[in-house]
Amino acid sequence: MNTIHADVRAQQRGIPPMIDELLDRYGSEEHDHHGCVQVFFDKRSKRRMQQELGARAIAALDRWMNVYKVRSTDGLTITQGHRTRRIRRT
Repeated sequence: MNTIHADVRAQQRGIPPMIDELLDRYGSEEHDHHGCVQVFFDKRSKRRMQQELGARAIAALDRWMNVYKVRSTDGLTITQGHRTRRIRRT
């Protein structure tokens, strides 16, 4: 489930709905210490996608592998964007 803000941001940033679904299914989660969870693709999630979808599919989706989303603890997507920095793990 997305907020209106998340849908607008995804459209503005050119993030297709399929990438949002792939984040839900394969993405890794990291708490941001502000009450939310960041969901993003890392090596482990890319490897799982490659095993299920195949290497060609992952190669075709490569331009969206730096996408992340911020989700509240109740599962509502707050915003989406492209990572420009490394996600710090604690």
